[in-house]
Amino acid sequence: MERASGILMPVFSLPGPGGIGGFGRAAREFVDFLAQSDQRYWQLLPLTTTGYGDSPYQSFSAHAGNPNLIDLEDLVCRGWLEEGELAAAELGDDPCRIDYGAVFHGRRALLERVLPRFAARPPEGLDGFARRNESWLAPYCQFMVAKEEFGLRPFWEWPEEFRRPGSAVRALCDGRRERHLYHQMTQYLFFTQWQGLKRHANERGVRVIGDIPIYVSRDSAEMWSAPELFMTDETGAPTLVAGTPPDQFSATGQYWGNPIYDWERMREDGYSWWVERLRSSLELYDLVRIDHFRGFESYWGVPFGVASSAAGSWRRDPRMALFERVRQELGELPIIAEDLGFLTPEVLALRDATGYPGMKILQFGFDGRNDSYYLPHHYASNTVAYVGTHDNMTARGWERDAASAEQLAQARRYLHQAPGEPLSAAMNRGIAASVSDTCIYSMQDLLDLDNEARINVPSTLGGNWSWRMREGALTRELEERLLELTRTYCRVPGAGDPPLLQ
Repeated sequence: MERASGILMPVFSLPGPGGIGGFGRAAREFVDFLAQSDQRYWQLLPLTTTGYGDSPYQSFSAHAGNPNLIDLEDLVCRGWLEEGELAAAELGDDPCRIDYGAVFHGRRALLERVLPRFAARPPEGLDGFARRNESWLAPYCQFMVAKEEFGLRPFWEWPEEFRRPGSAVRALCDGRRERHLYHQMTQYLFFTQWQGLKRHANERGVRVIGDIPIYVSRDSAEMWSAPELFMTDETGAPTLVAGTPPDQFSATGQYWGNPIYDWERMREDGYSWWVERLRSSLELYDLVRIDHFRGFESYWGVPFGVASSAAGSWRRDPRMALFERVRQELGELPIIAEDLGFLTPEVLALRDATGYPGMKILQFGFDGRNDSYYLPHHYASNTVAYVGTHDNMTARGWERDAASAEQLAQARRYLHQAPGEPLSAAMNRGIAASVSDTCIYSMQDLLDLDNEARINVPSTLGGNWSWRMREGALTRELEERLLELTRTYCRVPGAGDPPLLQ
């Protein structure tokens, strides 16, 4: 079985002009760095639109792409934007942090300038794109036109006649044709640019791992246009929402607020919504990581509107029936199961029954005293190993800000940390040397960055999703170190049998 490795790096964290990472030159240079350092995978965070808290896990649509990632320099090359307009745009002053307010207003102003030029000579592929994606694109455009009409407020605060698709929304869109075309245009630009970037990666032997949040946002085109897919009351409000139970980190648990699917209704129509979601995701990516996989076995359901997630209870999900249906419709799929959190024998049995590889997080392995399920001597080949995920501290941050003396002593002893070797490098070596068929390094740990580069602190708002890599960080010295790590632990692509995630 071939062993391979890759890097977790959000697109928004790439360097370059535009206020936020995107699909332009820096993305292609990153792909080239992956190929030159013998990395087989580029793992992403969700590419969907961002909503509440700028989180890619709280999107206005399960399908629509994030217009902030559109490469503006490409629009200049195509004659839809002028160089002076781009140069004069205010998109944020700090090249290492995303200013989402500046990005939101600055990019919207630029794309509004593109719109009449795009409309004057629309590309030949626009109509075909709209037809192929009509099932999600039409409701998304209607939803966004109405949302902007009503000051970006959540849809349940709109006038009553607009809270569901119908004649009022259609009339509004007819009267706001330019705004409707704007959202169609940005989706066309997003998807055509992304497919070009993905093709660039695939031609260089790099495969893309996408990310699907298990739930959708309450304020989303799906919840607005198809509330029957969710547990809702007669007004369309959710009756049950997602969260986590109280644990050692929180006496009240986490109240996520995402609507829970009506799994019984989905079962009756053969889980068609999930089949189509996975089908479209695997047109966008080569592999897909499903976030919060344990929620397919059972979930913590919280009555909507209660003060604390502690009021919730465990409820059963579709379990294997969903994945059997997906297999019937789509065949065997290259899926990674994010099997973290409170795991029961039933959750593990579901993961094993699907055959999907689970995840191992080295940072969870050190408590300073005891053996752990997350230490590499317990790993199996059918797993993907990480030092940490986007929700973890960086390795250097964990070392400096969180780990006790006992934890650090255990980690250094277990990993045989060499004199002068950064702990982040020793941890990367630990997952590279493991028996997991795939290991994924975070870009921050390869650069030995502290918690200023942390992507997300769960259950907090503000300051998340904003780290950007510095220009010039991808040095020849880093490439050589990564090559040595990859070759030492026999993770070179193309050597031996196809990998499990082929």
